[in-house]
Order: sequence, then C-alpha cells, then structure tokens
Amino acid sequence: MERDSSHAHLDATAVVAAAERLRPAHVCTGLLGAMEGSEGRRKKRKRNTTPDAIGLTIKRDLLERAARDDPDPEAFEDWLMEQCLAAGAASGPTRAMALDVLDEWRVAVASGAFRHWLDEGAPSDDRRQE
Repeated sequence: MERDSSHAHLDATAVVAAAERLRPAHVCTGLLGAMEGSEGRRKKRKRNTTPDAIGLTIKRDLLERAARDDPDPEAFEDWLMEQCLAAGAASGPTRAMALDVLDEWRVAVASGAFRHWLDEGAPSDDRRQE
C-alpha cells in the first residue's frame, strides 16, 4: 500500500516536535522503572543469569547518570559516547548497553504509546512485588 507523502511529513513533524519536548532524563527515569520487569524475568530463568545481571547493572548505571545529568536531547548520543569512552576496559559492555539505551530513547521519541507506557510506570506482570 502506498503512503501519502503529506501524511509521512506530518508523522516526521510530530516526531521532531516530541523530541524537542522530551528530555533524556525523563525517558531514562521511565526506563529505570521498566527495568524492574526485566529483573523479575531474569530471576525466573533456570539458567545462570549472571551475565544478564552484569548487563542490567551497567544499563541501570547509564540510566541513573542520564537521569541525573539530563543531557540535551540533541546531545544525548554524544553523551552516551562519552560514557563509553570513560568506561575504559569496560567499554565493550558499556557500549552494548549504551546502544540499547539509545534505541529505547529513539523509540520513546517516535512512539507516543511507548512514552505513555513509561509515564504510567512501565507496568509489567514480571515486576517484583515489594
């Protein structure tokens, strides 16, 4: 099916407008809440999940720093790159998690439904019961 080019332009305009209003700190705070579901799923697995826990720890650290530092949206990718360079010997795992965070940032910018889910506290059946 062919898409109307004016509709595509409106979609792109809406994405740009959302990005201008959306701050990485806000998205990263929501992603920290979503990580509780990931942790719940990890604990239910029967295999050794130590590598998963290490990756989630690195990701959590990146998200917490982004929430604290609140980089500008247009500088967020550069900010993530700086975190990778600062990681030194751990730059490979940090880069992997930074790419994950960057992908989720881009989804949040492009998807109102994803932003809404994050704003609602990222509800998940796998979230740990406190």
